[in-house]
Amino acid sequence: MKQSTLELPRHLAIIMDGNGRWAERAGRPRSWGHIAGARAMRQVVEHCARTGIEQLTVYAFSADNWKRPANEVGALLSLFTSHFRTEAEVMAREGIRVSAIGQRTRLPRALRAAITNAEAQTAHSQGMHLRVAIDYSSRAAIARGEADLLPPVDLLVRTGGERRLSDFLLWECAYAELLFLDVLWPDITSSHLDDAIADYASRDRRFGSIPHRASA
Repeated sequence: MKQSTLELPRHLAIIMDGNGRWAERAGRPRSWGHIAGARAMRQVVEHCARTGIEQLTVYAFSADNWKRPANEVGALLSLFTSHFRTEAEVMAREGIRVSAIGQRTRLPRALRAAITNAEAQTAHSQGMHLRVAIDYSSRAAIARGEADLLPPVDLLVRTGGERRLSDFLLWECAYAELLFLDVLWPDITSSHLDDAIADYASRDRRFGSIPHRASA
């Protein structure tokens, strides 16, 4: 359902949290939850593109996630590689531009190649811009004085029930509207996104000023 009567966030950021817990509750390995999370992400990307979101940035793997067990990290990196390889042509066909943010030096060569290929294949796409944050730390990016800061985030959504930013787009979220959902990421639906956008549209964004009616 296109949110044609609502004010859309131009830049939507999502912290995709809850894959591991989702799998554990089902008595399955955490890697199983990450696979389900990848499927959920595909549906979210499609829905956001149809809705008219201009930019979508998703948090896939933080710089701190290297602290997780080696088998889980390996499964995640392999999943990312497969996802970039298989989705590049689909994204290009659907007019979605794909890029990755974060450090690439620690990523496996196969994943770096898959990212580069996906970025090249979709470089001229004119639709939604999808950014995937991998080995990403906002504090590190700010400390390095990187000039390629992203456009301001209008709405940040985090699933999984946690209520923190976890070092994600700290600069860009200076005036973002924040919404925290108790749903685990693999259970996310288009209805959750529509409700999030409706909630965003209902908020009074003043950016430090006061409503015009109050100054009359």
